[in-house]
Amino acid sequence: MSRMNSFVAGLGLAAFLSTTGAFAGDAESCKTVRMSDVGWTDIQATTGIASVLLTALGYEPKVIQLGVPVTYESLKNKDVDVFLGNWMPSMASIIQPFTADGSVETISENLAGAGYGLVVPTYVADAGVKTLTDLGKFKDKFDGKIYGIEAGNDGNKIILDMIAKPEDNLAGFELVESSEAGMLTQADQAMKNNEWIAFLGWTPHPVMGAMKITYLGGMGDSGFGAATVHTNVRKGYTTECPNAGNFIANLKFNLDMEGEIMDAIIKGADANTAAGDWLKKHPDAVTPWIAGVTTFDGGDAAAAVKTALGS
Repeated sequence: MSRMNSFVAGLGLAAFLSTTGAFAGDAESCKTVRMSDVGWTDIQATTGIASVLLTALGYEPKVIQLGVPVTYESLKNKDVDVFLGNWMPSMASIIQPFTADGSVETISENLAGAGYGLVVPTYVADAGVKTLTDLGKFKDKFDGKIYGIEAGNDGNKIILDMIAKPEDNLAGFELVESSEAGMLTQADQAMKNNEWIAFLGWTPHPVMGAMKITYLGGMGDSGFGAATVHTNVRKGYTTECPNAGNFIANLKFNLDMEGEIMDAIIKGADANTAAGDWLKKHPDAVTPWIAGVTTFDGGDAAAAVKTALGS
């Protein structure tokens, strides 16, 4: 065979191998995938799914506990690669500086049909508290408090902005910041005693889904209301780590699956264990997530996942 024929044949083989994924995969620098977990049960669930599957694909997921503001600073500083919890539109003002300077990229919408806003027990709504401004009419019954979650998150910021606006009729109200679990404990205790309470609620959530609560109306353009959740990555991540980036961008969830995994976590399961158990019961869910994806070293993703899950 001539040198030219050998060269052409070599090109043809390389093209074939590249289309079959034999030389796919990522650089060694991409093996560790750093993900932020802000402590919300829904993000623990989705990050758990990502972690279990990344491990099956030969990556080394590293989940870092951070608050929302620090998450975005860490993405900007390239200390974190992935965040699966960009709730929109409530986080619009938080993420805007980072998308404006290009340091944080949004690569997909991973959940639709969510909800976010202030809630009251349904017996309180039935007694006349149906909109945001109604809270101020019954300030004493609420002890002048609205319960939120951890400091620095978008929901608390929206509540503080509402308290500051005279037209929202919340003068004199105090935001009580706590963890998700702390807030829910407070709400559960109040509802057992038939007391009045207003707190931050969201869907999906198995505990709140089981509570008899009502979302307040009159939120205007605050960011509360119907919500979608998006996936953020640090600048350039999908270019530097195209295989892992493709997998992360493929991740799409639904309310039922998140609710089931969240329920297990709330009942005490580790997030990865809860996610792994769900994946073993729903192996077909993985198929669209690994479309066009290989293992870290270019191998068969489907086979690797099947082996890892024991299915």
